[in-house]
Amino acid sequence: MNCAGHSHDHEHGDEAALASLREYVDIPRVYCLNEATPNSGRAVLKSYEDRFTETPHLLSADDPDDDPELLLHVPFTEAVTIKTLSVQGASGRPNGGRGDIDTSAPLHVKVFVNRTDLDFETARDMEPTTTVTLLPPEHGAGYGTIDYPLRPAGRFQSASSITLYFGDNYAREADPDGDAVQTEISYVGFKGKGTNVKRRAVEAVYESQAMREDHKVPDGNFGMQNPIG
Repeated sequence: MNCAGHSHDHEHGDEAALASLREYVDIPRVYCLNEATPNSGRAVLKSYEDRFTETPHLLSADDPDDDPELLLHVPFTEAVTIKTLSVQGASGRPNGGRGDIDTSAPLHVKVFVNRTDLDFETARDMEPTTTVTLLPPEHGAGYGTIDYPLRPAGRFQSASSITLYFGDNYAREADPDGDAVQTEISYVGFKGKGTNVKRRAVEAVYESQAMREDHKVPDGNFGMQNPIG
């Protein structure tokens, strides 16, 4: 497959799974705004081994007059350092591969660290920790999921939570004046390491301060845009 425009960092065997942060995700406290099916946002935070499965999946609400937005809030059981983000969207097949509805992969994701007060209005207007431009899902066909490095790295240390705002998708980009097409996501994952610092202590600190193995996309044509310096 032609991957011109950026390089890849291929991992081997089970080494890639060692960095998965799935075990630190506080699943009962995960929530997603505008999901078509309750708790489907939780469902796409799959184990690393299940990252290629297309179901269960997360769909934005079916409203042709509204934006296909999703806001996924993910708290952790202890403070973590997040190094990479992985998002697997719809495969790009007709009707999202489902046969009955049109769906589309997300195009951008705004990433916020340690924010528990976000809704769609604030997520649209607020400067994120970073913004990631996602490659189309067919790009990774045969290569596995794609790891997007999160920069600046210092902003993703001692993270008690991360919030992902998906405000658009490839279908909306191609036809801005057309009916909204539901955003579809089949997998969201994070890699990094735990810090052994429980979340309650971390939140107090912030309050006091007022198939082939996965490949990594470095800074370049795709990835971070306009991070906080």
